[in-house]
Amino acid sequence: MDFDLQRVDFSDLPGWHADDPSPLLSAIERCRRQVIEVKPHKTASLGISSADLLPAYEAARHVGQKDAAGAIAFFEEQFVPFKIIRHDGKPGFVTAFFEPEVFVSATKDEIYRFPFYRRPDDLIDIDDTNRPEGMDPYFAFGRMTDGIVGEYPDRKAIEQGHLAGRGLEIAYAKSKTDVFFAHVQGAARLVFPNGSMTRITYAGKTGHYFSATGRLLIDRGKIDAATVSMQTIKQWLDDHPDEADEVLWHNRSFIFFHEAAVDDTGLGPVAAAKVALEPGRSLAVDRLIHTFGTPFFISSDSLTSIEGGRPFRRLMLALDTGSAIVGPARGDIFTGSGDEAGRLAGAVRNDADFFIFIPKAAAARYGHG
Repeated sequence: MDFDLQRVDFSDLPGWHADDPSPLLSAIERCRRQVIEVKPHKTASLGISSADLLPAYEAARHVGQKDAAGAIAFFEEQFVPFKIIRHDGKPGFVTAFFEPEVFVSATKDEIYRFPFYRRPDDLIDIDDTNRPEGMDPYFAFGRMTDGIVGEYPDRKAIEQGHLAGRGLEIAYAKSKTDVFFAHVQGAARLVFPNGSMTRITYAGKTGHYFSATGRLLIDRGKIDAATVSMQTIKQWLDDHPDEADEVLWHNRSFIFFHEAAVDDTGLGPVAAAKVALEPGRSLAVDRLIHTFGTPFFISSDSLTSIEGGRPFRRLMLALDTGSAIVGPARGDIFTGSGDEAGRLAGAVRNDADFFIFIPKAAAARYGHG
């Protein structure tokens, strides 16, 4: 591993006793039900398993005082904190994501023209058992045509009509950039003219490399690197419709969705851990290193926008992942749903310290009991 775990005390966590981690108790209960009733989460390379976490999940059910003090006492009783130390000496890094709300129509017209697509039936998962010789190992999806596996058509081909006439449209948005940013976030709430709402969540992608639109615009001198955010990118795209297609097509990756009910408007979508995201308390991590359902305490002096000007110090639960989330101290904070959550998420690009909470019984395997 290219990192070490350094045992620390809870008193070493900046702002630990000022945090209120009680919202995580309900998220932990959702993890417990997933692990017990469906299946455990896959054990990642660090070696923490759902079986290691389950005793803490069970203990969370019996926390009598479900406020800040009760939650802090629970985590201190059940876990040992370790600071993640990268061998290259660099700090950790956080970004943020959210669930957009997009106004849509079930039918296409002159205003609502840009579709969200369901997963096509010729899109297949690719692994080492069926990857054709010479295909880039990055590709986890491809196209099956007459028994032959190849690359799936990319964003440009799809937006120019590759999927037209196949009945895959879920709904239509007013803006191509709204669709694009739902792709970037991997989920959205769709609001129909009658006020009804449904949710779309990730169901697959073409498999091509993700290319950051913001980086492209910075490199071309279109946006200032010092002020780049989701909002400034979207504004540039909306202000330059004649150039937007060419810029967006640079990102060949294209996302497909499936529909889901919005059972609780206070929670986010069901993500990679197969449980609903807790707004402000859910973290996307590198799933090859970290096991879903593991708590992390994130501390960032420079990230002040989320906490109203105060440094970010918050306990979170690993419940999601993403193609850009790579490394032991790399995280993506879920800020919630809607425009305000998008405003909070859009500018988060900050150094941060990562502290992983390991269940006490498992901590002995890492040199400390």
